Amino acid sequence: MGTVFSLDVRGGEPGAVRAALDEVVAGLHRVDEVFSTYRDASQVSRLARGELTVGECDPEVAEVLELAAEAERTSEGWFSTTYRGRLDPTGIVKGWAVERAARHLAAAGATGVSVNGGGDVQLLGAPGARRPWRVGVSDPLRPGGLAAVVSAAGADELAVATSGTAERGAHIVDPRTGRAAVTDLVAVTVVAPRLTWADCWATAAFAMGSRAGLAWLESLPDVEALLVTAGDEVRCTGGLAARLG
Repeated sequence: MGTVFSLDVRGGEPGAVRAALDEVVAGLHRVDEVFSTYRDASQVSRLARGELTVGECDPEVAEVLELAAEAERTSEGWFSTTYRGRLDPTGIVKGWAVERAARHLAAAGATGVSVNGGGDVQLLGAPGARRPWRVGVSDPLRPGGLAAVVSAAGADELAVATSGTAERGAHIVDPRTGRAAVTDLVAVTVVAPRLTWADCWATAAFAMGSRAGLAWLESLPDVEALLVTAGDEVRCTGGLAARLG
């Protein structure tokens, strides 16, 4: 998927956890093979060209497309799986794959799981007694600095996802125009229980811009967010402060 994945796993029976880790790594490679838009032979590329039907693809393809359709409905079209008129579920696949990997490790008996895919993180359980997971949010305007630190204290599951221009430039598309989103934002970080949705909501809110994006994120249940504008203004949802520390 063109990025680095890291896994931090605590507790559980070592043999079972090691086997689950091997399965997760193989599964992430398989996701890349199936969903990559850069591989001409991937199922998603063949689906986009009309060479396959959804029913002929792995079951995960239908699962992801159904989730993406739900994200599109919830965001009123600001999240989309179409790029320049072509099927492209990239905006949801990474978050879904990371969350799925984390849940597989927890199901194998791990008591604390952190899976990081290119800076988007799914957290389950805790790293130790009275020790919550904590995730630093990069400052998009000050390389090497932090804009905030998110704590998972009191939460059995928490995800942190960021969309913006700091790492990859202007790559987020406005679905209405098919071109790079024209927005006052440089980054949106979303905190929610599930990374599948946090990743989608960060992308959609970035395309909306700071005012509409913040208002929309405030309307979503169990979602908090931090938005940074190009003018170095920081805007937050009302409940974000309870997740910082």
